[in-house]
Amino acid sequence: MRKYLFAGTLILFVWLGLESCHSSEGNAGYMPATPALPVITVSDRPFTSYQEYSASLEGSKDIEIRPQVNGYLDKIYVDEGTQVKKGQPLFHVNDLPYREALNNAKAAQAAAQANLASAEINVTKLQPLVQNNVVSPVQLKSAQAVYDAAAASVAQAKAQVANAEINIGYSLITAPVDGYIGRIHFKTGSLVGVSTAEPLTILSEVRDIRAYFSFSETDFLRFKEQYPGKTIAEKVKEMPPVELILADNSVYPEKGKVEVVSGQFTSGAGSIPFRASFPNTNGGLRSGNTGKIRISTVVSSGMVVPQEATFDLQEKVFVFLLGDSNKVSSVPIDIAGRTGNYYLVSKGIKPGDRIVYAGVDRLRDGATIIPQTMSLDSLVKARPM
Repeated sequence: MRKYLFAGTLILFVWLGLESCHSSEGNAGYMPATPALPVITVSDRPFTSYQEYSASLEGSKDIEIRPQVNGYLDKIYVDEGTQVKKGQPLFHVNDLPYREALNNAKAAQAAAQANLASAEINVTKLQPLVQNNVVSPVQLKSAQAVYDAAAASVAQAKAQVANAEINIGYSLITAPVDGYIGRIHFKTGSLVGVSTAEPLTILSEVRDIRAYFSFSETDFLRFKEQYPGKTIAEKVKEMPPVELILADNSVYPEKGKVEVVSGQFTSGAGSIPFRASFPNTNGGLRSGNTGKIRISTVVSSGMVVPQEATFDLQEKVFVFLLGDSNKVSSVPIDIAGRTGNYYLVSKGIKPGDRIVYAGVDRLRDGATIIPQTMSLDSLVKARPM
């Protein structure tokens, strides 16, 4: 039994040794395959880059609707979000106290006019008596003074009537412009007045919409160098039409124009506000919307590389440059702008350099590849910038 066990063990060790030798020989002869990767040649070409800035939208007029008389809100004619026309009724404040005030004012006016008529009679009666020396002129002057006071009382009563009528008019609150009703902060029966802190609502006129965005200090310095003009206002006029990118990343069909810039940087934020105006013919934009302002910059000639040919490392952008013996080396590049899937490069490579287009995630410095020449012109034609 021991004889057979020994023989079996010996055969097992011999077999394992032979397998080990074969395995070592196989590994020693293995060489990784050289990858065949597409390579493009960098060249100068026209380029339009885009810069985007977060923006908030407001109507050209956001008007606070406030009551001009005190009282209970007894009617609300509109709902939140309603589109209204200029002069359309919005709210009604209970006007019964003001109608009673008007009745009192009219009664006071009637009494004042009666007193004026009586004073006029006295003056008319005394005038011939004074001319005939029947009564003293002093009596006529006294009667004339009473008449003047009565006339003043009539004028005061008329003013009170007009004021009462104005208050009644103020009880009906109408839309000062065309626009959209915002949130209504009060309900029917609420006590409102001229001292109420909150407005009844906000009426937004949105025939034109304004998008507010900000430049950083760096962007502002670049803006001043980029556009001609001696003053900031002249430079703003030279800016091209801008686009509005909506929250769903769709592009608003109408282009806007930058109109005004604030005179100073925002305290603590290091940014300076700008405003662009967009036509809002169909009313699709509303106050409170958000989006992005896209400003285009046209470069007559610049080095363009696809973003697929780049990779990021430690907040820098790199490409793999093809060198002698088809070896690649990573080089950092400076990005001057971007559009779609392309970068505009200002530094790091030069026209005529060959860079790896795809598969850069599998490469290391010094790796050798089999370059597969690819036309950048064909790529740009297939995927326009």
